[in-house]
Amino acid sequence: MFENLSVKEIQKNIISRQVSVKEVVEYYLNKIDKLNPDLNAIVLQKDRELIMKEAIEKDKAKEIDKPLNGLPIAIKDLTDVAGFKTTYGFPGAKNNQPKKSSLFVKRLINKGAIIIGKTNTAELGVGGHTINRLFGATSNVYDLSKSAAGSSGGASSAVAAGLLPFADGTDQMGSCRGPAAYANIYGFRPTPGLIPVDRTAQNLDLPLLTTPGCFARNPNDMSILLDQIVGSDTLDKISFDLNGSFGNKNISEKEFSAFKIGWLSNMNGNYNIEKDILTICENKMKDLEKINIKVELIKSEINTDILWKSWTTLRAKSIYEDTLAMNISDINSMTYQAIWEYNKGKEIKFEDIKLALEQKKYLINQINLIFKNLDFLALPSAQIFPFDKNLQFPKNINNIELDTYHRWLEVFILSSLLELPTITIPAGFNEEGMPMGMQIIGKNKDDLKLFSFTKMYEEAFNFSKNKPKFN
Repeated sequence: MFENLSVKEIQKNIISRQVSVKEVVEYYLNKIDKLNPDLNAIVLQKDRELIMKEAIEKDKAKEIDKPLNGLPIAIKDLTDVAGFKTTYGFPGAKNNQPKKSSLFVKRLINKGAIIIGKTNTAELGVGGHTINRLFGATSNVYDLSKSAAGSSGGASSAVAAGLLPFADGTDQMGSCRGPAAYANIYGFRPTPGLIPVDRTAQNLDLPLLTTPGCFARNPNDMSILLDQIVGSDTLDKISFDLNGSFGNKNISEKEFSAFKIGWLSNMNGNYNIEKDILTICENKMKDLEKINIKVELIKSEINTDILWKSWTTLRAKSIYEDTLAMNISDINSMTYQAIWEYNKGKEIKFEDIKLALEQKKYLINQINLIFKNLDFLALPSAQIFPFDKNLQFPKNINNIELDTYHRWLEVFILSSLLELPTITIPAGFNEEGMPMGMQIIGKNKDDLKLFSFTKMYEEAFNFSKNKPKFN
């Protein structure tokens, strides 16, 4: 009944009482029952009877015009939801029971959404692949033996398979962008501060590296979620408001064709990216040119070594401080990736942070110069196609051994370090039928403009109509 309806159509039918919340929730729960055992995307699911009780209560309510009324969502298992455990996929936190919900979760509930469970994540959120010792690996929707990327792979697989209408994620080193690329959906990392976070206990001497983000099959579905969770909050000094909404941000074909995109490719050969990924993205750039979008190959003067050094210093220090805050008694009980970051972060001194921030400032000046004559920049949304889901991380690309556990995620750090809103758009498939995406990067706080491009892109290429075969 709901298979071919957009989220907006389902939303309208609930509000007009053409369908009941109970019917909508049953539809999604039935899909979860059928497909989630193979995907392992949703974990810590609430008891079905309790979910249905909440749905029936919403149907009985006199007012059912809340924007998200009755729409089910599962929250990434790094984010707190009262009544659910937050385990981080880490055995040492398997009984962690938060006392209150995160800010944007509260907004979801206030707008009528039903929280049905948690989505799977990389253990402790570290690493670009969704696998952990509590729940195991999440499968790719196009090949169940392959990775869904991460750390928000549970959310991306759930959305791509239609288990959820949309989902949240968090993104530090591509954790929304990579999973979207591996699932042929849209994944958004907004400008940090757009989706507020309680920062009252956060060290604001370090820059914002992580932000909540989201997933949807198409931009219109995503806008329904975004418009309810963005905007300033007194608990987040970095948070801000936009002049407009994602749902109402529309442009004409003339405005669309006036956009200019700078294609960064493999950053002058400095990024190790599988050839077929570059080919898929370059072919999509040619398709954009055919509909009058101006595309320019950018020989960027961005020093990727400085970018990497600044990023890895700030990331390691941030993860080190997060680990301390969690009061983990035995550091050696963590994963190799988390221990690597902890040990690196432990050795970082004030002078190292000062240098990293100076490098960041220099790079922001460089990127602003590049943006003077461009609306957006573009990069691939992965350096390697989906790999064996049982691996912790890939060890080589193009037969070149990687020097760190996360060098295969290097393509994401430009946006993350320089606080640029970025959305993964689907770009195509390889000969084995595995999907790939492309990052479209906007200027700081240019989120609405970026989203307007994305809407027109989906309208032109209809990637959301290409669904996994098993679905």
